[in-house]
Amino acid sequence: MFETIDVFSLSILIGTLITGAVIGAGLYHMGLVKKKALGRQIIQKSEREAEKIKKERLYKFKVELQQRRSKFEAELRHKEEKFQRLENQLMKKEKEIRREENQIKIMENRLEAKTKKINELEEHLYEKHKKLDTLLDEHNKKLERVASISREEAKKQLMQNLENQVKLEAVQIMNDIREEAKEKAQREAKEIIAGAIESLSYEFTMESTLSTVELPNERFKGMIIGREGRNIRAFEEATGVKVIVDDTPELVVLSGYDPVAREIARIAMQMLIKNKSINVNTIQQYVQKATNEVNRSIFKAADETLKELKIGDVHPLMRENLGRLRYRYSYSQNMLQHSKEVALLAGKMAAELGFNVRLARRAGLFHDIGKAISNNSEGSHVTLGVELAKKCKEHEVVINAILAHHEEAEPISPISVLVTAADRISGGRPGARRDTLEAYTKRISKLEEIANSFDGVSKTYAISAGREIRVIVEPEKIPDDKAKILSADIANKIRESMEFPGQIKVCVIRQTIASQYTDNFEDSYQFEEN
Repeated sequence: MFETIDVFSLSILIGTLITGAVIGAGLYHMGLVKKKALGRQIIQKSEREAEKIKKERLYKFKVELQQRRSKFEAELRHKEEKFQRLENQLMKKEKEIRREENQIKIMENRLEAKTKKINELEEHLYEKHKKLDTLLDEHNKKLERVASISREEAKKQLMQNLENQVKLEAVQIMNDIREEAKEKAQREAKEIIAGAIESLSYEFTMESTLSTVELPNERFKGMIIGREGRNIRAFEEATGVKVIVDDTPELVVLSGYDPVAREIARIAMQMLIKNKSINVNTIQQYVQKATNEVNRSIFKAADETLKELKIGDVHPLMRENLGRLRYRYSYSQNMLQHSKEVALLAGKMAAELGFNVRLARRAGLFHDIGKAISNNSEGSHVTLGVELAKKCKEHEVVINAILAHHEEAEPISPISVLVTAADRISGGRPGARRDTLEAYTKRISKLEEIANSFDGVSKTYAISAGREIRVIVEPEKIPDDKAKILSADIANKIRESMEFPGQIKVCVIRQTIASQYTDNFEDSYQFEEN
């Protein structure tokens, strides 16, 4: 077959093949170029996206770095401020220490100077003693020669003279001390009396001197007053109690310092109103009836109390005044009930300690017996109670307990100490005594004022009716070790500045609050002190 193909045809065939090969090679080359261009585009796009991601990550890292830097700077500022405060406190402490050191040095110098002076005086005194001994020897020899007496006799005579001289000087000094003590005692007594009158006059007037009687209607006021005031004058003369008839509707007020007389007047007034017959004659009659009724109640209350406490052999006058305590109140506490409580407490404590229980109860029962007569006589209830007990020949321990429970005499027996303790327990227990609103407010304000006067105190609250005071302090000024000292200082100042029954608890509060904040990068801690 190939043999029949001519050269021309062969050349055409070869040219066609070459052309096809060239065209094929061109087409292949074009495909490669396109693929390369597409690859370059993909690479460029990838590079752009990578650059974009890189920039975003770099920006985010810068933001995070800035946040961390801000937090670090804030913490650093906080620590620097805290360090500065501590440094200031340290400098202040150093100044105080230097000042104290200087004071100590000054005191040491003064002490050294005084010691030196004392040594000089001692040497001088020693020299004088030597001279004096020499003079005495010479004087004794002269006495022996002149008086023709022995050394021992002369010594005895000299000692007698010295003794007489010392006695005279001692008497003069004792007189001076006695006069000075008298003046001081009178001055302090006046101050104490004035303070007692000022602090107790309001409570005494409002709580212990008034009684009220209700009337059925206003017409009885005119009957009580009577024509030209005859009835009211007769009633006041018969009872010793003042009758106050004012604009208060259907009510009259009886005023008097003697609680028994005021009770007699109240009962008599109620009898007169009940019988609707008020004149001079009936007033005397009903006052006598009321007096008899009150006297019966007095002796009944005394007998019941003595029987309950198993106390016998009591003088009638002591018995009567014990019953009168039923109508006596102190800070709204009934004195008979208070005396009974003191007797029971003293008896229980005496039983525990192995002392005479009956004597302890007797001393506790009669420790305030003077309050039954203090309204009608001059002198304190302690003085009047001692006089009454001595008059009735009471036991010496009972008399001493009356004196010792207000520290007017030293206890001669442990029973006197127990009575004093029982008196304070009965008067100081919660709910035993009650002040007026004004006195209560004044005491609360005084407690808070005393606590607030100390440096470093932030807030103060008096609670539990003034029996506890809570003091909140600034923690940067009062550390833990000084909190106890502060509570003791406040308690001492309250004890020195105020008078109060029972105990007052002083509670100093220093609080530290810790707070923590966390995020994705680091933990940061902040502390607050309150």
